[in-house]
Amino acid sequence: MARIAGVDLPMAKRVDRGLTYIFGIGPWNARAILKKAGVDGSVRVKDLNEDEVIKLRDVIEKNLRVEGDLRKEITLGIKRLMDIGSYRGIRHRRGLPVRGQRTKTNARTRKGKRAAIGGRKK
Repeated sequence: MARIAGVDLPMAKRVDRGLTYIFGIGPWNARAILKKAGVDGSVRVKDLNEDEVIKLRDVIEKNLRVEGDLRKEITLGIKRLMDIGSYRGIRHRRGLPVRGQRTKTNARTRKGKRAAIGGRKK
């Protein structure tokens, strides 16, 4: 079982796709990691030997912030915006879209589901 950065990689997937299960690693980063580690990306995760897993683990630990560290950094960035009272911080605090989307219609993901209006049927 390949466990990297606290995540169990899916055994049946190719290594280049399996690495994307780690928070902070996308397809582009996965290919770069495999190139630095000297591991073939077309091999299945279950076929990796222990040396290759150790190489991948070392490259990720040295070069990237992933999983808990990255989540913590993102959270602290949002908290900083809210503390200084910037426009983006206020939008985060109110639970509204942050990046300029319209809110007159739509925006239900950020605003929440609309409650039904109570009343008696006639």
